[in-house]
Amino acid sequence: MGKGGQNDKQDEREVKSFTWDDIKVHDKRNDKWLVIGGEVYDITRWSRRHPGGSRVISHYAGQDATDAFRAFHNDLNFVKKYMKAIHIGTVKPEDQSEIELRSDFRELRKTAEKMNLFKTNVLFYTLHLAHILMFEVLAYLTMYYFGTGWLPFLVSVACYTIVQGQVGWLQHDFGHLSVFHNSSLDHLLHHFTIGFIKGASAKWWNHMHYQHHAKPNVMDKDPDVRVEKLFVVGDKMPVQMAKSNKSSMPFNWQHRYFFIVGPPLLFPVYFQFMLIRHVITRREWVDIGVLIAFFIKFFYLYVPLLGIGNTIFFYFFIRVLESHWFTWVSQSNHIPMEIDEDHAEEWLPLQLHATCDIEKSFFNDWFTGHLNFQIEHHLFPTMPRHNLHKIAPLVKSLCEKHNLSYQVKPLLQSFIDIVSSLKHSGELWYSTYNQYHVS
Repeated sequence: MGKGGQNDKQDEREVKSFTWDDIKVHDKRNDKWLVIGGEVYDITRWSRRHPGGSRVISHYAGQDATDAFRAFHNDLNFVKKYMKAIHIGTVKPEDQSEIELRSDFRELRKTAEKMNLFKTNVLFYTLHLAHILMFEVLAYLTMYYFGTGWLPFLVSVACYTIVQGQVGWLQHDFGHLSVFHNSSLDHLLHHFTIGFIKGASAKWWNHMHYQHHAKPNVMDKDPDVRVEKLFVVGDKMPVQMAKSNKSSMPFNWQHRYFFIVGPPLLFPVYFQFMLIRHVITRREWVDIGVLIAFFIKFFYLYVPLLGIGNTIFFYFFIRVLESHWFTWVSQSNHIPMEIDEDHAEEWLPLQLHATCDIEKSFFNDWFTGHLNFQIEHHLFPTMPRHNLHKIAPLVKSLCEKHNLSYQVKPLLQSFIDIVSSLKHSGELWYSTYNQYHVS
C-alpha cells in the first residue's frame, strides 16, 4: 500500500503543465501535440494508427481539438482508453480560462443531448433506403419490360441517377456514424451503400471527408479546396497563385470553364481515378472486393439488355448527371464562403465562416440530403440529419448572441453564388497577376 502511494505521488510529480506557447510549436510532421479538455497529448506516433486517418488528427497539431474531438466521437469512454498512454500534461490554468463563446457552444451541445437530438429515427432511414432500392429496381425493370428505346432508356437513366444521388446522401450518414452510433454496424452499412449500391470506396471517402470536416475551407488542410490546378477560390488563394506564377491556367475564365470541367467531370473522371488509386495503393481489400461486386452486379444486369458498349455509355451518362447533382449541392455551402489559411479558430466560428444553410422545404431537404442544414451538420456531424432543423434555431440564437454571421439562402441563389464567387476569385487572380508579372 505504501509502495503504491509512493508511485501515485511520483506520477503526480511527473504530470507537467504547459503554456500555449509551449504547445503551439509542436505542429510539425514528426512532432505533434494537441489539447483536449485542457489535457495535452503527444500524437506524433499515435496519429499513424488513428482510425480516422493520420491527417484529420494532425490538422489540429499545436491547437485545441476539444470540440472537434467531441464532434467526431460517439463513445468517449472507449476512445479515452487509448489516450492515457499519450497523455503528457495539462495546460496551465492561466492559459485555459473558458471564454464565453466556447462555454456557450458546449452548453448548446448538452441541450441537444437533453433534447434527444442525437437519437435516431430508424423508420426514417429504413424508408429512405427503401426508396433508393425501389428506384434501383425501377431502373432495371423499365428497360427489361419496355425495351431499350430512347424513352425507357431515359426513364431508366433518371431512376438510376436518383439512386446514385440519394445513396450518396445516405452513405454520408453511415460514414459519420450518425445512424446507429455503432461503429461496426454503421461501417457495415457504409460499405453496402457507398460500395455495393454506389460503386465507391468507404475508406477513400473517410480519408477525404473527415479532413474536410476537421478544417473546412482551410487551405492545405481541407482537400475540397485543393483545386489550384484548375481553380482558385476565396480571396487568399488567387493572390498566392498569381504571385507564385506556378500555373498557366486562365483563372479569370474559371467561372465559364467551370461548367465544362467542374460538374460534368468530377465524378466520372476525377473521383473515379482518385478512389481507385486510393484502394489499390493502400491495399484496401474490403473496398476492392465491394467495388468488384458492384461492377459485377451492374454489368450482369445491363449487358444482356444494352450490350457492352451501351452499358458503358449508360454508366457514364449516369455518372455525369450524378456529378452535376453532387457538385452544385456540395459547393453551394462552401465555395462562396471564407477560404483561408489555418488560424486555429474555435470550433463554432471555424464552421460558420466556412458554411451556410439553404432554406428548408420538402424538396430542398430531399434534394440535398438535409445538407441544406450544413452549418448544423458541421457543428454536430454525428447528429441524425432528420434532427438538424430542430437544433438550427438554437444555433442561430447563439450566433446572434456572439455577433457571428449565420447565412441562409434560397437554393437557386446558392447556385448562383458559386459562379459569382468563382468570377470574383478569377478577377482577383488576374489583377494580381498583371500587377506582378506584366510590365
